[in-house]
Amino acid sequence: MDRTVNPVQAPAFLNGSVFYGCPSAILRWAHPKCRSCFGKRLELTRRRLFAARGARLYLRGDLVAVDRVKKSSIEYETGYLCEGKSENFPHIQTLKNFPKEELSGKVVMVRFDSSILLGEKLDKNSLAVSNALFTVQYLLATAEKVILVSDWKREVSSKLLDSQSVSDILSSLLRRKVVSLKCLSCGVPFKRELLEEADIFLLENLSGFRKEVANCPEFSELLSSEVDVFVNDSFSLSHRVLASTVGISRFSPACVAGFQFEESLRELKRVLNTDKRPYIAIIGGANIHGKAAALKRLVSECDGVVFVGMMSLQIMHALEYSIPSTLLEPRSSDAAVEVIQSARYRKIPIITPKDFWCINDSPGYQIEVIPAHRLGEGWVPVDLGPRSLDEMDSLLSSCKKVIWIGPVKFKSSHSSICTDGASKVAQIVDRLAQRNCEIAIVGNKACSTMIKESRSSASCSVIENASVVWEVLKGRKLPGLLALDRAFPFKIDWTMAYRNPAQPLVVDIGSGNGLFLFGMASRRKDQNFLGLEVNKKLVRRCLDGVHQSGIPNGFFIATNATSTFRSIVSSYPGEVVLVSIQVIEKLPFCQPVKSSVS
Repeated sequence: MDRTVNPVQAPAFLNGSVFYGCPSAILRWAHPKCRSCFGKRLELTRRRLFAARGARLYLRGDLVAVDRVKKSSIEYETGYLCEGKSENFPHIQTLKNFPKEELSGKVVMVRFDSSILLGEKLDKNSLAVSNALFTVQYLLATAEKVILVSDWKREVSSKLLDSQSVSDILSSLLRRKVVSLKCLSCGVPFKRELLEEADIFLLENLSGFRKEVANCPEFSELLSSEVDVFVNDSFSLSHRVLASTVGISRFSPACVAGFQFEESLRELKRVLNTDKRPYIAIIGGANIHGKAAALKRLVSECDGVVFVGMMSLQIMHALEYSIPSTLLEPRSSDAAVEVIQSARYRKIPIITPKDFWCINDSPGYQIEVIPAHRLGEGWVPVDLGPRSLDEMDSLLSSCKKVIWIGPVKFKSSHSSICTDGASKVAQIVDRLAQRNCEIAIVGNKACSTMIKESRSSASCSVIENASVVWEVLKGRKLPGLLALDRAFPFKIDWTMAYRNPAQPLVVDIGSGNGLFLFGMASRRKDQNFLGLEVNKKLVRRCLDGVHQSGIPNGFFIATNATSTFRSIVSSYPGEVVLVSIQVIEKLPFCQPVKSSVS
């Protein structure tokens, strides 16, 4: 949200129990992690905090009020009811929009991406590195303490020996002393007293803990000890279920996306956008069986597909080319046939290589350009041939969007003899980018090749971890993304919702048919009343009722308040004086007690 937060200092009535003081009592409950903790989503309903019998729907109101509600209802129909249509990419809470005052005096944990900040060849001018560093620097300026956590391996960089060496690298990047903490291996939650030594700390290497990969609840709770806000800035791991990205969200009061995570998600959405036509996919890599669902989606969305690398051989075999069995993947035939049938159904072209640079299996390793139909004569492909590249160039010449996903790589151990095929593909794609064709590059090999060969790589959408994109193309959701707090997807114009938005606000979570709020709004003109209800049909009827009656101090929003409550009330310009809630199930962290409201 764009406005400054107004913390809820009002009592929240929860199934007969009342919590006072700070917003944490409310916000801890009205939070996505409650659903994961208790195994299923909490279903909300309306609780009558005041006697609602005899509540009447007053149909009187001046023309100004009617016009105000009519306009807000139109905005609601076109906007608010659209919430939740994109389940794969929910509207998440980001560090950029998270209220700074809620970071003040807090301990914040950042799950950073080691492949970005700890790489052997670190480019400080790259957008990814800049965003990752800015996340930490922003928190150092706003929070009290920052705890960094990640996993790293020697293959990422030879300098990564232990936590102390990583602390030294991060200290150099951040120009602040990063202190190494060893508490995870002991299995004992660290105390706040340990944080007096410095402002920023680094926990042990997570790759040394099996419980990290197993998403162990005990390990997740250990990670979250003394943590007030969790920031996930490791988008490249969002397709995996880890204790440090998913499990920790169950125990942290607030879970938000860092600046690098947010930018990577924005890039992913751009990569998957199919508005521009013609749209062609260049598909490399291997494992056609495991990627069959993703390939069929690409075929269903693109105007043509070009196969390169090992995957092209599986498609060629299904097209009845003679391919040596040593080059075929297990269980690839059925998947290749399904992809071909999908393309034929849509009447789009499937392009496979017409020739290859090949090595003969005879002594001396003679290298020649061999037509595709002669591969079964003892020739082993090591790279794309000139005809294949020319055909690709011709097909792509009129494209408005190209996605290149996967490496131009073959299985042969001699593929290093001739490896300029990927470079020439990058040059073709670069020429398209210079003609304002939208380019998306996915995968480490494709990205590194494009950076070397391209003069316009900065204008391309780039995602180095292809696994994330493949998972989304398969129709799967990203656990690391879904674990973050939700944000209400639209900016609420409170001046359209209420005649006087500065009045104290009463929020009814699970407002149902709205009779309770209608009755209260007609009695208490000095307060505004907001109903949050997950049932969109009920909300539409309530808004119609507000429109007809001209009530100036009542409004309804269709939303799942367990996830969007914070972002909605944070934008309200006045004071929130009361939040009413009823939960069908008994919550494990509170014992119901009798309470009354006068």
